[in-house]
Amino acid sequence: MFRQMVCLVVIVAVCVAGSLRPSYAFTIGEEREIGEKLLYQVRQAFPIVGDPDLHQYLNGLGQEVLEVAGLQFFDYRFFIVESKQFNAFAAPSGLIFFYTELISSMNSEDELVSVIAHEIGHVVKRHLASRMKKGTIVNIATLGAALAAIALGGGGAASQALLAGSLAAGQSAQLYFSREDEKEADLLAYNWLKELNRNPEGQKAMLQTMRRITRYRMGQVPQYLLTHPDPEARLDYVESLMSAEGLGGDKTPAQKERDFSFLRFKYRIMTQIKDNRSVRAYLGNKLQDQGSSSFARNMARYGLAQLDFRENNYDQALDKLNHVISALPEKQILFIDKAVILASQGEFEQARIMLDEAYRRHPQDMYAAYQLAHVSERLGDLESAERLLRQVAFAMPEFSKVYFDLGRILSARGETAQSRFFLGKFNLYEGKLKLAEENFREARSAPGISASLRTECEELLALIERLQKG
Repeated sequence: MFRQMVCLVVIVAVCVAGSLRPSYAFTIGEEREIGEKLLYQVRQAFPIVGDPDLHQYLNGLGQEVLEVAGLQFFDYRFFIVESKQFNAFAAPSGLIFFYTELISSMNSEDELVSVIAHEIGHVVKRHLASRMKKGTIVNIATLGAALAAIALGGGGAASQALLAGSLAAGQSAQLYFSREDEKEADLLAYNWLKELNRNPEGQKAMLQTMRRITRYRMGQVPQYLLTHPDPEARLDYVESLMSAEGLGGDKTPAQKERDFSFLRFKYRIMTQIKDNRSVRAYLGNKLQDQGSSSFARNMARYGLAQLDFRENNYDQALDKLNHVISALPEKQILFIDKAVILASQGEFEQARIMLDEAYRRHPQDMYAAYQLAHVSERLGDLESAERLLRQVAFAMPEFSKVYFDLGRILSARGETAQSRFFLGKFNLYEGKLKLAEENFREARSAPGISASLRTECEELLALIERLQKG
């Protein structure tokens, strides 16, 4: 926690330092540079959940919203942060982070899209730049400390001490989006949801969750509700918009279809980051609830299959997953999930057949490509594994694990320069800048390195130097 607090102070100081300018506080170019530095600070402070299927799903939803949001200044990137904090935030230059605890509180894809749209709305309106400009800046350090305290949730002696010092300097008022900021972002999100043929009922449901959390956690309000204040007024506003247009009501068939992808996304995250016992109880209750639909029970069974898999109970996981597949045979991604379990049991040939079929059907599916690469490697087909991993790296350049896998394969083939280079990229995207610097220097001096790879090493070493200057 102390490491996270220190990193967050640095993160915010970087943001604020770049904002102490006239007009919009920083230019678009400067905002991009600040965002680059911020991303690596976040990587150092928090684990980023980077599974290819989860990344594809979240970024796909983000791109849906951006298609109706119009021309943008930034290339948006969406990240899942492993944290027990109820939070999401839009950082400079279109970096948007969703904390796993916030995702766990959601019940539908439309709720998730409403938060994505709301955060994009803040970036589109450049509310952060505006808030930094409007306030009277007394001291960058105290403002950074106050922001860090809010980001840590306001609980605990350390964050309270940070907050107390910043309050004395009169900085805390600048930490929150105003009601007008929230209204602007909510209205943008509401209109974008309609353009996407999504019912704003999801936006309403998410605000109801926020209101409930505000009421029952008054002693320790999550940072999302501190930086995005007044869910009661926001809920009233969205309900008034829906009432005026006669929107709302039961879910449409399209919404129910989308909820398969969302619940799979949610349960995979929950089984990776939460206490196994609590997740099993949560999913078990849903499975036993006679009031639940057969679809909801099957999705709970899917979550339990993932939990069994995480606990290495492969036979039980397959039994539950086969039950789900029999109920939802049209969901091709379930067959990839099954192949992953089979590979974990050592059934590599069977897994490869299933993954080959999935990849042949959808060659742009990086989840299938990544899993097929792993199975190909286990079967000794290093050439195919390398080709598939390079495809994943090209499609998902910030997925750190793929570089570790490439480095391992190339090391086995005696290609030292490329192996060191990819290990450097792995450490870079894990936020381990010192290790990455060592790896790139080793790659640069390795015998037989190509001119193009040496140039790329030099460029990444220059990037690390800029990042370390803060």
